[in-house]
Amino acid sequence: MTNANQQRAVTAAFAPPPPLWKQFTRGNLDRLEQIKTEASTDKNSHHDREKELTPSELRALGLPPELRFLMPPETPTGQYPVFGEQQALSTKLPPLKEQGIEQLYPDPVTVSEQDPSKPFPPLSHAYYLLKISKSLLLNFLEFLDILSVSPEQFESKVDDMRNLFINAHHLINLYRPHQARESLIMMLEEQLARSKEKINQIGKVKADIEITLDQLEAEGNQIRSAAQAEGVCQPQEDVRRAIEHSRLAWYLLDQGN
Repeated sequence: MTNANQQRAVTAAFAPPPPLWKQFTRGNLDRLEQIKTEASTDKNSHHDREKELTPSELRALGLPPELRFLMPPETPTGQYPVFGEQQALSTKLPPLKEQGIEQLYPDPVTVSEQDPSKPFPPLSHAYYLLKISKSLLLNFLEFLDILSVSPEQFESKVDDMRNLFINAHHLINLYRPHQARESLIMMLEEQLARSKEKINQIGKVKADIEITLDQLEAEGNQIRSAAQAEGVCQPQEDVRRAIEHSRLAWYLLDQGN
């Protein structure tokens, strides 16, 4: 009975969380941090805050059972389970031939395999996708014809259409690395455009501030020249104007930000 329950829990579409989550309590976390601190302290009682223990070093400390679940698992090397199914760690798309499926298009020729004296055109995905689409349409018409004449012979034609769909899907998946590169390029171009726009806005605000400062300097020179020509000293008026000009300059800076 227990094995059956475990099997249902593993193969369920949304498996329940493993029971080890109950060990992630505040008390256990504090105990683990204390053990890490003690392990990173040298013989002279100096604690190295920058040193971080690796999972293998933590497992070598001989932690109690309730704290072992708090350590990260070992890095998988080949395959890892997901909802009871083994998934390959490699992101390389396996060929159809390795999966026991008939491949309806030629293998792409790599640079190492290509003969320089005999140039070989690259694999045209769009060309073979179009051919597979036309073959699917033809096979579907033949499938309807079989159903109208002898429905019991439908299985072979269904297998043919299934093989065509798998090949088309595999060809589309071959485009995934190219799609990822183009998506990254587009994101970087958008980020660069936003950065350039911000730089242009900063340049415009800088130019406005420089014009305002030049105007203030010109007005100050005019006032100074007029005061020297008349021989009249107006310290209070100069202070008031200087304060107003400073306020105007700070206002423009705030508007630019």
